[in-house]
Amino acid sequence: MEIENNKEEVPFSYYENLFQKMDAADATARLKDIQWDGKEFYVNLLGRAFAISHPKYALRATDGGQLPSLPTQTFLLRYLLEGRSVTSQGTWLTFREMPWGELYIKPYTGRVLTRAAFTFGTRIQAFRTACEKMGAIPLSHGDAGFQFDFIGGYRMQILVWEGDEEFPPNAQVLYSDNFSAGFAAEDRVVAGDILISTIKANM
Repeated sequence: MEIENNKEEVPFSYYENLFQKMDAADATARLKDIQWDGKEFYVNLLGRAFAISHPKYALRATDGGQLPSLPTQTFLLRYLLEGRSVTSQGTWLTFREMPWGELYIKPYTGRVLTRAAFTFGTRIQAFRTACEKMGAIPLSHGDAGFQFDFIGGYRMQILVWEGDEEFPPNAQVLYSDNFSAGFAAEDRVVAGDILISTIKANM
């Protein structure tokens, strides 16, 4: 593949090569939520099912819909390569409260929280409609809030507050506590980005 967008295509190509060498049995042992039929892995991400062929990578949406972006595909590859199933204890954490969260909080705030606030806090009803369309569970927190099954046993909540003349719009994203052990900090940032992008695409 000729590299045109280094920021997205170089990491994707790197993990695609690792994926080709991956032991399928190892992936199914680590990840209890995936299925493997000898040719394809089946993974659910934000309510959509994707089939990923192995060892030669190819991705298809089982609903026949549009394929996710290259960064999302890279995330799925990293999940199959490095992810593991971890049981949640039922509590919720902010990004800052998880390991390495303090180190990454500035880029996370800009890439996830500020983006969510100004994308959704200025269009609360469109945000609600999109989340309901995605099958999310409504929450009583914030001016609008929803809970999503992200991937496997990992869940996320997004809360949005509408801006007014005195205060700008605001947003918070919460992660089920198993994200602390199940994902590196970089992947938690990407998870927030994927959640926002997917909701936005449904608005």
